[in-house]
Amino acid sequence: MANGGLIGVCGEASPAPISATVTTFNSSGTFTPTFNRKTVQVLVVAGGGGGGSNRGGGGGGAGGFRALSCVSTPNTTLAITVGGGGGGTPNSVLTQQGGRGNSSVLGCITSTGGGGGTGSGGLAAGRHPGGSGGGGGATVGCAFAAGSGNTPPVSPSQGNNGGTASAGPGGNQAGGGGGGAGAVGGNSPGNNVGGVGGAGTASSITGSAVTYAGGGGGGATGYETSSTHGNGGAGGGGRGASGGGSSSSVPDCASVSGSANLGGGGGGGGSNNPGQAEGAAGGSGKVVVKEPAVTIVKAPGVWSLNEVYEYRKQNAWASSSV
Repeated sequence: MANGGLIGVCGEASPAPISATVTTFNSSGTFTPTFNRKTVQVLVVAGGGGGGSNRGGGGGGAGGFRALSCVSTPNTTLAITVGGGGGGTPNSVLTQQGGRGNSSVLGCITSTGGGGGTGSGGLAAGRHPGGSGGGGGATVGCAFAAGSGNTPPVSPSQGNNGGTASAGPGGNQAGGGGGGAGAVGGNSPGNNVGGVGGAGTASSITGSAVTYAGGGGGGATGYETSSTHGNGGAGGGGRGASGGGSSSSVPDCASVSGSANLGGGGGGGGSNNPGQAEGAAGGSGKVVVKEPAVTIVKAPGVWSLNEVYEYRKQNAWASSSV
């Protein structure tokens, strides 16, 4: 046909289904949308915060959790950043506060890193709030504030606040749990018991349900009697430490890091003994892009060279029987 186009095959129009495609990033990279997917579903989880150290260290806040179902895709390659977890903190650091997690980014969508848990040395500027807030820490007679979640604010919320610490006399201190994507961090109930990390949130974007972004548990001193570490929140939150102490039958136990690629917060440190005082590191984040299934109708007619090229890439160009 003398119209500058290409003639399609003869016959009835027929559908050509193309299955959904899931692309997972456990580290930074790039993403290029495929042909004919105008919108995608995304999951962007940031790195969790590190736990605070020494005596009653607060658990690290979970990395920000953002799951969006209808995101427009530009016709260009997008840079992907997967945020690492915030560093754990040895008790030699002056502020003894865990490091803030690093943000994960997909195009214009950012999930903020989790806040660091507070240690017995007080607050370090800018580290405490985050996607989810770090748990409050304590020293003798002084409990420090918990960090705020969903900072900066987005809708739907990317996380929750951390829990508060308890500060009794002598060695009786315990940290609050870090906030999680699905719940606030638990407050320390006192009596050398660390707060539990806030629970995370489940996503089935990869085809099976996985829980992400749990907060780290608070640490406890436990000098005199039995102590209880704060357990990490479901979704990769690390357990807090407990220091059994010389008169306790409970063995010393160190803090646990947040799980990699789940964005969990690190557990807070307990006691001031080497090995139990240190806060643990937060877990790294994840980015997932799900391109929906599409159906291309192959019909007779005139096609441009660009259309033929794109359909051939998708193996959706009908073969001719004539």
